[in-house]
Amino acid sequence: MIGMRKAVLYFKPTFVFALSVLLLSSCSNDEDEDIGNWVDRSEFDGTPRSGISGFVIDNIGYMGVGYDGDDYLNSFWSYDIEGDYWSQKADFPGAARNAAVGFQVDGTGYIGSGYDGVDELGDFYGYDPSTNTWTQIASLPDGTVRRSALAFGINGYGYFGTGYDGENDKKDFWKYNPSTDIWVELEGFGGSKRRAATTFAINGTVYMGTGVSNGVYIEDFWAFDPSTESWSKLTDIDEEDDYEVERSNAVGFELNGYGYIACGERNGATNSVWEYDPSSDTWEERTGFEGSTRQDAIAFSNSSRAFIGLGRTGTLYLDDIDEFFPFDEYDDED
Repeated sequence: MIGMRKAVLYFKPTFVFALSVLLLSSCSNDEDEDIGNWVDRSEFDGTPRSGISGFVIDNIGYMGVGYDGDDYLNSFWSYDIEGDYWSQKADFPGAARNAAVGFQVDGTGYIGSGYDGVDELGDFYGYDPSTNTWTQIASLPDGTVRRSALAFGINGYGYFGTGYDGENDKKDFWKYNPSTDIWVELEGFGGSKRRAATTFAINGTVYMGTGVSNGVYIEDFWAFDPSTESWSKLTDIDEEDDYEVERSNAVGFELNGYGYIACGERNGATNSVWEYDPSSDTWEERTGFEGSTRQDAIAFSNSSRAFIGLGRTGTLYLDDIDEFFPFDEYDDED
């Protein structure tokens, strides 16, 4: 999942629940805060769900699996960013699951890991959009299983890490080589253990943060350089309470050279949206997501357009999707 001013989208993946959640979003009347607008787009054609996984290939957002409150799912769908419509694709062939990861490398999408209602999983599958077919690839090695991990594809490789293995939160990272179908463990990440974290990429650098461990929201924020496969620590995302970016089960995406972390769980589902400026390593709050507060949603971004949708708020599972316009003034009529 997506500078004209100082202020200025795939794959997915339930731990701290509030007694009540705010179902409808609100926006400030302060003009300084009303930067960014959300516009309703075509509702998802399938079953409302959360814990979805996906990726973007050639202006098409692909997403599937998830949980609808009763069943774990394996249906798979595409969203045409330009045409604003949904199409059902070949079902994901593995066990129905949620809290899996999704990423794409060189035009092939991948979904794997997750939770099937009984066990954490470590199997992976590749999707070819040109033939609408799936192929099983190598599973995570050495019996590695995980849910609520994160993954990204960059420079011809896939990367996978963090998450929960059924006993402990994790901080390990693995590299997948599609040409050899081999996973290799990496070294050098000095951050905190976490599950349900968020990532986005800007100009060849991957940024990672948020998540939760042992009931505590994680505050550290990191940049990954794929050329050296090394991590650098950036300013914490609370910055002595100046920021309130920390959360879990959020979505992350890039749009016009800025990074965004939106929605998620922060003592209950939230709709807040924060924008990251990589040139200054700082955050600005933007207009909150206009639909219902939500966590475990999906984001699609092709770097010039970005969308957020689906997910859940409490026990209500959602099927709406909105597009984000970061340069526009807020308009509650659209």
